[in-house]
Amino acid sequence: MNMKRSATSHIKHSRKESQIFREVSQLLQQVMMDNPTLAELSIRRVLLSADNSVCRVFFYTPAGESVFKEKLELLKLYKPSLRAALAQRMDSRYTPDIRFVF
Repeated sequence: MNMKRSATSHIKHSRKESQIFREVSQLLQQVMMDNPTLAELSIRRVLLSADNSVCRVFFYTPAGESVFKEKLELLKLYKPSLRAALAQRMDSRYTPDIRFVF
């Protein structure tokens, strides 16, 4: 029974990660259309912490990590509005903090 609960919670956690990945991808695609300097970044994966409090969004750019670090400051400006839009789109009590990672 205990093993079944952990499997169920793992499935729910994975579903939430997938939903966040879809929503963040759509939101950031809109941001990248508005701001073409971010267009070379692509989202690779989203990792949600075990307690659902932190969401790490992993990016990739062929230009390398140094270019990502330059664009990170611009991404951070969009973070509050991305989190607010994510809160509106998700059916959840809490919205995780978003962190951008290369």
